[in-house]
Amino acid sequence: MKDVAQEAGVALGTVSKVFNNLPVGESYRLRVEEAARRLGYQVNSYARGLKTNKTYTAALILPDITPPFFASLAQYVCQALAARNYKLILALTASDPDAEQRCIQMVQQNKADGIIGLTYNPELEVDPRLPYVSIDRKFNPGTPCVSSDNFGGGQLAAEKLLELGCKRLLFLRIGSQVPGESDKRGDGFESCCRQKQVEYAVLRKDDREGVESFRAFLEEHMENGRLAFDGIFCATDALACRIVRMLAEMGVRVPEDVQLIGFDGTRHFAFGDFHCSTIIQPVNRLAETCVDLLLQEDRSNLPSLVCLPVSYASGGTTKE
Repeated sequence: MKDVAQEAGVALGTVSKVFNNLPVGESYRLRVEEAARRLGYQVNSYARGLKTNKTYTAALILPDITPPFFASLAQYVCQALAARNYKLILALTASDPDAEQRCIQMVQQNKADGIIGLTYNPELEVDPRLPYVSIDRKFNPGTPCVSSDNFGGGQLAAEKLLELGCKRLLFLRIGSQVPGESDKRGDGFESCCRQKQVEYAVLRKDDREGVESFRAFLEEHMENGRLAFDGIFCATDALACRIVRMLAEMGVRVPEDVQLIGFDGTRHFAFGDFHCSTIIQPVNRLAETCVDLLLQEDRSNLPSLVCLPVSYASGGTTKE
């Protein structure tokens, strides 16, 4: 830093302000940055971390990034952190509770400044001094949880199917047995059906049973080549796409015979058309909110749950 100060013809304190993003005259900032480029100077973030007790890194723990929703979430979290001069450590767990705990230990050993996690281990142990933000799961009373309005999304899906002329509805869900905010999608669906006094059925399966486990139920409810349900709400877009394929194999057309809505807002190649008609999660706002909460200096009054609004979009599996 002394070399940079001498090269730029400014005081050492001015160089320090520029490197720490503190206010300084524009002409001074430009001189310091140009001198740093000429000398090949780079800020040592680890050395800075020893002084400030921060590493300017944060970890994101996800099951995997194969599903487009998780990939988008990782992208937006990375962008939100970068805008605040933070780097991202991405850890993938394959939904393995033991792997999740190992990731927590790895992050703590690397002295990251905080963790954003979508985890499935109800017994997860995290140092209470380490800032932690949970996605979709209540972790403990002192840890904020960020989620979409899953209950409202379930209601919206049922309302839209009824609005489009469906008379008998079905909700399908496959996922973890660990309770989470996403379970409320089915609750919202049922609430609307009861309120509207329409016929409906709910079928929930565990991840271990697989999507094929829905086939027997659907075949049991076929009569004369027609499915007993004319509107289906699937808990995720991924499940919705699998069910569309399964129905096609059974000779059931979507949306001509059955209309179908998923949940997540998944698009082809991120910015293309929707894979199916869907309830859209505001993934960019989810990421921004998680990062905002994670980097709050005062953590004494953080909300226990932040619930973000969802919306509906047609994607070819309904009759708009």
